[in-house]
Amino acid sequence: MGRKEDSQDRIALDRREFIKVGGLGAAALAVGSTACSPGTSDATNGDASSPWWTRESFELEETTLAQLQEGMASGRWTAHDITQLYLDRIGRLDRAGPQLRSVIETNPDALDIAQSLDQERRDGKVRGPLHGIPILVKDNVGTADHMTTTAGSLALEGSIPPEDSGVAARLRAAGAIILGKANLSEWANFRSTHSSSGWSGRGGQCGNAYAVDRNPCGSSSGSGAAASANFCSAAIGTETDGSIVCPSSLNGVVGIKPTVGLVSRAGIIPISHVQDTAGPMARTVTDAAVLLGALTGVDSRDGATKASQGHSQTDYTQFLVADGLRGTRIGVERSFFGRDARVDALMEDALSVMSKAGATIVDPANLENRRKFGGPEWVALQYEFKADINAYLASLGPDAPMKTLADLIAFNEANKDREMQFFGQETFLASEDRGPLTEKEYVQARADATRYAGKEGIDALMQKHRLDAIVAPTSAPAWTTDLVNGDSNAWGSSSPAAVSGYPNITVPNGFIHGLPVGISFFGRAWSEPTLLKIAFAYEQATHHRTAPKLLPSLDLRDEVA
Repeated sequence: MGRKEDSQDRIALDRREFIKVGGLGAAALAVGSTACSPGTSDATNGDASSPWWTRESFELEETTLAQLQEGMASGRWTAHDITQLYLDRIGRLDRAGPQLRSVIETNPDALDIAQSLDQERRDGKVRGPLHGIPILVKDNVGTADHMTTTAGSLALEGSIPPEDSGVAARLRAAGAIILGKANLSEWANFRSTHSSSGWSGRGGQCGNAYAVDRNPCGSSSGSGAAASANFCSAAIGTETDGSIVCPSSLNGVVGIKPTVGLVSRAGIIPISHVQDTAGPMARTVTDAAVLLGALTGVDSRDGATKASQGHSQTDYTQFLVADGLRGTRIGVERSFFGRDARVDALMEDALSVMSKAGATIVDPANLENRRKFGGPEWVALQYEFKADINAYLASLGPDAPMKTLADLIAFNEANKDREMQFFGQETFLASEDRGPLTEKEYVQARADATRYAGKEGIDALMQKHRLDAIVAPTSAPAWTTDLVNGDSNAWGSSSPAAVSGYPNITVPNGFIHGLPVGISFFGRAWSEPTLLKIAFAYEQATHHRTAPKLLPSLDLRDEVA
């Protein structure tokens, strides 16, 4: 993500951070820059001079999953009604109006699926809390239907996998409607270290839901922006290192990066079989918890899920209690402070809230090895990407035009006018130069990265201080998108949980000049119940979430004056 680090690890981090920050045709590249009425602390006010969509009411704005279910049960809405409302809103505001470009394609079967689920409801069958609920999934989550799965790349345009991903299959079984594919940082931001988060060859540049010319972070850019903008009830993102929590933070939503193995990765276009995971992105902790429960379980196609036996839940809402902070011990990872005084001030307020709610704040509680695992992680990810992307491409069948990473590199070179007009593919090239996963360099790098972040990192710190969770600022506020220079001011706290494979939850933590920032709670493997209890209690004590208005840009002239 190009975030600012101390000099001793700046070089290693600059080469790898792009995976953290990391939608409608390659020609749709620029984001709007028209000034609007001055931004406010909640970024929602607009006068008569504001764009029409900032004053438009939306029937389903901020509607929760429970409210949608209540509405369908009472007859106020059908699943078909809800799906149509979201599709219409996407048409007005994502592909026209402010052109958020958070959705690459919508599901042509969505309304038919909704009708069949309405019939099931009339017949007395309701599958659960996601029955008839429209969900967007990131465009690296495989669906065997009339939509494509491309990771945003023109190289995979038209690609339809032979079977649903584990995530898509579980969503369908739960009665969810896969509404469409969300834009993303192309290849989950594993193509170049100089990329602009949220840009893909297929989707163009995704914007931020609070100010469209600002960056949405990535790589689950469209999932975060669309969920925040009320284009869906919730969304699915994926993370290797920061790709759920950063776009959630910058777009003012809740993001859950689960323990690796809790959710199947089968059928998801990969970076790393060690660190990759899918997870929910939603406007409330409750909705994210509901969605997480639908995704869990062992999948024979993903061996990592075997470890989740005895640790997974199908209903995480049972852990959501308003006084969940009482009696907890929360460690403050101070080494993630000091980059932005405004973010730090919001964090100090958050610590005060948690203390008053009954939590014991252990301050500081710093990870001694935090500077050690960045370099090994970067080496390991290159090896894993080459092996894992080659395996994924092989799974598409003998007729698929792209069969190896070398084929992707050749395609990008042959189509550089469309794929590489802003940034290159140096990460692809570096990965292609790596050998098999049996090489000593890889084995050592992966062992070091995982040990420093996990056993000798999070585990050791939490045991030392008897912690229930570690807290840190998730990220900085959104920067202005710059396709020429790439991302800037993009730092975050995702790496310890990401490299160890442990869970991380981000929750809205207030606004800076109308732009949201998040607070992260992370901890040991399989500690989702505890983290959700803490995150929910913090959300209920603060209620920082405020709906965005898709402002074209922030107008800070009054503040400057």
